[in-house]
Amino acid sequence: MSEKYFAHVKKDAQGQWDAPHDLRAHLSGTATLAEASAAKFHSGEWGRALGLAHDAGKARDLWQSYLRHKSGYDEDAHLEGKKGKEPHAIYGAVLLEKLFGKQIGRLLAYGVAGHHAGLPDWSRAAGTGMAALEYQRELVKSLDQIAPFVSADLVLAKPTRPPWKFAQGLDLSLWVRMLYSCLVDADFLDTESYMDGVKAAQRGGYASMEVLLGNFRFYMQKLEFKSPQTEVNAIRRSVRARCVQMAQQPQGVFSLSVPTGGGKTLSSLAFGLEHAVKHRLDRLIYVIPYTSIIEQNAEVIREAVGQNQVIEHHSSLDEESTTARSRIAAENWDAPLIVTTTVQFFESLFAAKSSRCRKLHNISRSVVVLDEAQLLPVEYLAAILETMQLLVDHYHVSLVISTATQPAFGEGAIEGHAFKGLRNVQEIMGDTVDALHLSLRRVKVHLPACLRTVSDWPDVASSLMKCDQVLCVVSDRKSCRELHALMPEGTIHLSALMCGQHRSEVIATIKGRLGQSESVRVISTQLVEAGVDLDFPVVYRALAGLDSIVQAAGRCNREGKLADLGNVFVFVPPRKAPAGLLRKAADTAQILLSSAQVDPHDHSLFQRYFAELYWKANSLDAAGIVPLLQPEQVECGISFRTASDKFRLIDDSMQRSVIVPYGDSPALVAELRASGPNRRLGRALQRYIVNIYLHDFKAMLQKGLIEEVQPFIYAVTSAVAYCQNRGLLVDAELYRPDQFIIS
Repeated sequence: MSEKYFAHVKKDAQGQWDAPHDLRAHLSGTATLAEASAAKFHSGEWGRALGLAHDAGKARDLWQSYLRHKSGYDEDAHLEGKKGKEPHAIYGAVLLEKLFGKQIGRLLAYGVAGHHAGLPDWSRAAGTGMAALEYQRELVKSLDQIAPFVSADLVLAKPTRPPWKFAQGLDLSLWVRMLYSCLVDADFLDTESYMDGVKAAQRGGYASMEVLLGNFRFYMQKLEFKSPQTEVNAIRRSVRARCVQMAQQPQGVFSLSVPTGGGKTLSSLAFGLEHAVKHRLDRLIYVIPYTSIIEQNAEVIREAVGQNQVIEHHSSLDEESTTARSRIAAENWDAPLIVTTTVQFFESLFAAKSSRCRKLHNISRSVVVLDEAQLLPVEYLAAILETMQLLVDHYHVSLVISTATQPAFGEGAIEGHAFKGLRNVQEIMGDTVDALHLSLRRVKVHLPACLRTVSDWPDVASSLMKCDQVLCVVSDRKSCRELHALMPEGTIHLSALMCGQHRSEVIATIKGRLGQSESVRVISTQLVEAGVDLDFPVVYRALAGLDSIVQAAGRCNREGKLADLGNVFVFVPPRKAPAGLLRKAADTAQILLSSAQVDPHDHSLFQRYFAELYWKANSLDAAGIVPLLQPEQVECGISFRTASDKFRLIDDSMQRSVIVPYGDSPALVAELRASGPNRRLGRALQRYIVNIYLHDFKAMLQKGLIEEVQPFIYAVTSAVAYCQNRGLLVDAELYRPDQFIIS
């Protein structure tokens, strides 16, 4: 009998004990939910087995005593001399291996053992020590105390065969992680239904994809009726029409090669919704590289399909601007439209923590749009592209690679290189790509006579001063500051040393001045090159990668309003691009563009450029992610946790985040000091964070300009250190004497 075995206990609003959550009911409920989720990728029986086994360790008298004692449910309960936390997850993992054997049981054991603590490594040799599954299973001396009903239910649920024949590489480890996601989400949901019925009731209730498609079609009819009949708008309509047509194709990998200003956001939305309805898919996921543009794109999508149908999941989201329902949906992406960041999406796909993996099973049966895909980090491309191809092959995902500068992601794109790439990529625009790029060409790119002749900053500044409206993009923060210092008063500075709130306000100011035909000169780092819809008549770009040059050109004559072509001037700056991939990209572009009669806008040039760039990369798997996640033949050993620790698209070890004194942040920091961190406050403060290099952080900390306001949370406490024009002052600029002269 299971009546004496509880999974959870809680008190009601009056402080009285509710009826306990029966353990067998919890195991069954979790199994049913996990089975339904895993069935989306033909693995329902495996999900069911995980659900039935995950809390098997709670079906022991010792653990039940622990629960009653720790909760206060039974003051007379004792722990037989035990101290601290009584484990339960590892018992279910060991039981699975005993009942199902190593081949089946070991694969399921990872998820059960880690359903709270995270997916473990198999071997302690990987560096995770006592957290390794190999070590943890040795702690279980006997399974005799587990109530018989657990084993009886499990035996009946033993999986018969894997859903497909696994290939070498990441296939098996991704499947285990996706099953783990099904278990974690099911466990959370079944527990939530007992512990917090109000929260559980707020889940779901979204419109169907058919309804969203109807909303979108109606929105586009109204938009086209209001839009002026310009050549650019006619081209955008033709792009959307082509996307609707291609959405009827079978699921697979697609590229959407549309020049900047060609309406990629709405066109990809048209494709995604039509494709999802055609193939009865569950959701559309937008993956965007920068938080600086994610809110802009999310609002465009909301206007097109409905305000309450889109969930944003990214670090800069202010908690006060979201609803309880949207925050709940962000936990497991149980909504029809998700807008998230490249970092959130891919670090989750390689994560070990339960909170980050919980949503992964909802990637299955979806359309994934990779916006500005050329910005995917080269050093992780091997693992990223293999994983995306597996999602397409086995999890009913359609992938759309959306960018004006298509990277060389196709299979065999890099000859002679061990590069799997993506198979059978279909270009949505078909053989009209070249004509489309030609028809949307609204600028002339001027290259210097010699791409090795350096232009010094005074000469560049002199050229910029001759323009009434001009944008100049450089490749690093220091160059941005140096050039800005030579410009006349009123010139706008944009860089990542300005917090997100500051940048948003400055960009709004720029758009306002451009719209009113006022004078506006802007010196910026490359943060404006992806998705920021500025429209200047003249753009200058310091020599950089070919994709960066073309993206910068996309901020020139964007709407085609000029009587003639806009002008983009490329110059060789006095400081080379930062060492690493940016330097290699600039060097590659320099070689290609030095050839006679090369057009930087030539669409066919991008494949050659990216292939050359990937060749120059030290590795497409610099962190060694793929070997860590390839199962060992003998023990089926997989290093989930080590791989997760190494898969970091942003290297936190070289940077520190600091809260800067801008806007509402002083009041928020005061609240943080007084009451400590909480989720709402943390999300609000994201808008006021700047990331700086570790050496700058240490220097400012030593001089008392930064203070630790809560453990591991730092704030800039000097008003002098944050400039309303340039953002956070670092390096020698902070200590210039003229900063302290009062005029």
